[in-house]
Amino acid sequence: MNQSSNSRVATIELHAAVFLFGISGLFGKLIPASALIIVLGRTAFAALTIVLGLKMFSVGMRASSRKSLVLIAVSGVLLALHWLTFFHAIQVSTVAIGLIGYATFPIFVTFLEPLLSSQRVRAVDILSAFVVVIGLVLVAPRFDLSDSGMVGLIWAVVSGALFAMLTLYNRILVKENSVRVVALYQHASAALVLLPVVFIQAEVPQSNTVLLLLILGVFCTALPQILFIKSLAILKAQFVSIVAGLEPVYGILFAAVFLSEIPELQTVIGACLVFGAVVIAMRAHANSDKGG
Repeated sequence: MNQSSNSRVATIELHAAVFLFGISGLFGKLIPASALIIVLGRTAFAALTIVLGLKMFSVGMRASSRKSLVLIAVSGVLLALHWLTFFHAIQVSTVAIGLIGYATFPIFVTFLEPLLSSQRVRAVDILSAFVVVIGLVLVAPRFDLSDSGMVGLIWAVVSGALFAMLTLYNRILVKENSVRVVALYQHASAALVLLPVVFIQAEVPQSNTVLLLLILGVFCTALPQILFIKSLAILKAQFVSIVAGLEPVYGILFAAVFLSEIPELQTVIGACLVFGAVVIAMRAHANSDKGG
C-alpha cells in the first residue's frame, strides 16, 4: 500500500474515531442510570477490550516501572472525574450544552501548559479565551444556578478543564509508556476507583443498560481510541486536531436527530464562536511549533 493509500485509510479511520467519540455523549441520555454507573461500565468494558486487543496482537501490557504504573493509576482518577462531570452535565441539561462546554478544553491547555514548560501565554491565547467566554455566555440559557442548562454548562466546562489536565498529564506518561498501556491502566484504575462507590449506592443496572454500556465501552471508547492512535502515526497533528474539532458537531447533530434536542439559534452561534476560537488557537500553536 502506497503513502497516498495509507493517508486515505488513516483519514477514514480518524473520521470514524471522531464520529464514535462524538456520539458517546448521547449515551448520557439513552442509558437509564446514574453518571457513576455509566462511567464504571464505560471504563470497565473499554479496559477489557484493550486487554483483548493487546493479547490478540501480542503487544506487551507492562508499564515501564512501578512508579509509572502508580502515576497512570492516578491519571485514571482524573479520567473518571472528567467523564463523571461530562455525563452529569448532559443528564442535567442537553447533549449540545455538555459537548460545547467540554470543547473548551484546548483553551485550558494553552493556559495550563506554560506552568509545565517554558512556553508563554500569547496574545492569540488571550483573544481565543475571550471569544470562548462570549460563546459560553450565548450558550448559557440564563445566568441562574437554579436553571438546569446553566448548571449543566458549568459541569461541562469543569469536565473540559479536567480533560485539559489529563491531556497534559498524558504527555508526561507517554514519554515512558506506550499509549495503549496508558489507556489500559487508566480505564482499569478509573473502573476500580468507582466500583466501591457503586456498591455503596446499591444501583443494579438492568440487562438493556448493560448492553448499552457494552456498546459505549467497546464501540465508542476502546475502538475509536485504537483508530485515533493509528491515524496519529500517519497524519499530521494539525490536521488531526482540526478533524477532532468535529467531535461535538457529530454529537449535536445526532442528538438533534435521535433525541429531538434541537439547539436554539443563540446556542448555535455560541457554539460556532467556541469551536472557531478553539480551532484558531490550535492552528496558532501548531504553526509556532513548526517555526520553533
